[in-house]
Amino acid sequence: MAQLGARPGNTGKVVFFFGGAVAQLGARLDGIEEVVGSNPIGSTNSSAMPYFLYILQSETTNRYYVGQTVDVAARVAYHNANYSVSLKNRGPWTLVHTEQYASRSEAVRREHQIKSWKDRRMIAKLLSASR
Repeated sequence: MAQLGARPGNTGKVVFFFGGAVAQLGARLDGIEEVVGSNPIGSTNSSAMPYFLYILQSETTNRYYVGQTVDVAARVAYHNANYSVSLKNRGPWTLVHTEQYASRSEAVRREHQIKSWKDRRMIAKLLSASR
């Protein structure tokens, strides 16, 4: 006696079948169907996108802001457009320093290091050394 929505296999097991996306996913997971455009080894893009640490200075309050991004110009524009809640109405912001890193983790590590200084004199010292 067959169950509704099931097909008996040659081994006597009852195998459920589904149509559409579920069947496609099951076939891919079972290795039956090749996913077009997939690369199980990794990205073929050999040039990884660089990450940047950036320091902004407020023209109104003279305070510094430290962050990291892939696109510095877009990030500065974002801050100056007052989209950032933490920096809203504290600009306009001027880009005063950038550092380039090969990975996001390196940029984040440096961002945390600078933020841990908690002293604007240390940032001013960094800025004067880089000019």
